[in-house]
Amino acid sequence: MKKNFFVKDLNTHLNKEIISEYLVKQKELREGKNYYIRLELADKTGSIAANIWNNAQAISEKFAIGDVIEVKAYVKSYKGQLQLSVDKVRRLNEIEFELTDFLESTDKDIDQLSDKLFSYIDAIENPYLKELLLNIFEDKEFFTSFAECPAAKTWHHNYLGGLLEHTVSVTDICALIAKKYNVDHDLLITGAILHDIGKVKEYRTKPVIDFTVEGRLIGHIALGEQIVLSHIAKINNFPAELQMKLRHLILAHHGEYEKASVRLPQTIEATALHHADNLDAQTIGVQQMIEGNLEKDADWSEFDRLNERFYYLK
Repeated sequence: MKKNFFVKDLNTHLNKEIISEYLVKQKELREGKNYYIRLELADKTGSIAANIWNNAQAISEKFAIGDVIEVKAYVKSYKGQLQLSVDKVRRLNEIEFELTDFLESTDKDIDQLSDKLFSYIDAIENPYLKELLLNIFEDKEFFTSFAECPAAKTWHHNYLGGLLEHTVSVTDICALIAKKYNVDHDLLITGAILHDIGKVKEYRTKPVIDFTVEGRLIGHIALGEQIVLSHIAKINNFPAELQMKLRHLILAHHGEYEKASVRLPQTIEATALHHADNLDAQTIGVQQMIEGNLEKDADWSEFDRLNERFYYLK
């Protein structure tokens, strides 16, 4: 089945009826005066809020999160935000759609991002750190997973290829920091490349981006440290001090205990990495929210619940 109306184009169909297919990312049966269903529907170009007002309880039983559904809906604007008012729903069978139409991906070139990452690895002079990085990323099966993985479920780089894109961006920032400040270049660059490596085990991508059981119970920081330590164990005479400093970069990169950091940054490299990571994550998160606003004439974005604010769009 050919995709009819991509999310990014729905603003051109305001106050019109559409019939199209979307992936169900979120679904909640709510109770107001009557029951209704609140949805987040998505395709590879973005996501949109939707509501089912009539026969909600009966319709709710017909599909689940992760299903692709065909909807008959009206495109409406509510408080400056585009949304769908859904009248009819039909769950599609797998043979009726191409999953690639519904999985959002980075708009960056994966091959170019990969080349950039390996150029940073090639420039590492410390033989232990370079061997560690090559052992990890020259594993083709692992690198395929790394290059496909998202960097988050919701806030930033939450799409296929997002982890690679975020990792290269953070490494770019750290490379600039290393030129301006008195830091250990090789250690900082290695930490930037490895800081989120545990997300390969933290997230699954199909049919929707979500946490694995291991990811939810353990988290990417601890998982990332485990991956790195398992590879360090295979390198003869890896310096204990260097290992400790690298572990600290991974364990402290969230910067605050309130944000699930295992440790506060206590080296200059860990401080630099935390701010580089946060700069890229927060800037891209806000950029995604602004660019994802489907109502082109709106003054304000949707409410950012994570940071508790709106963003001015003009």
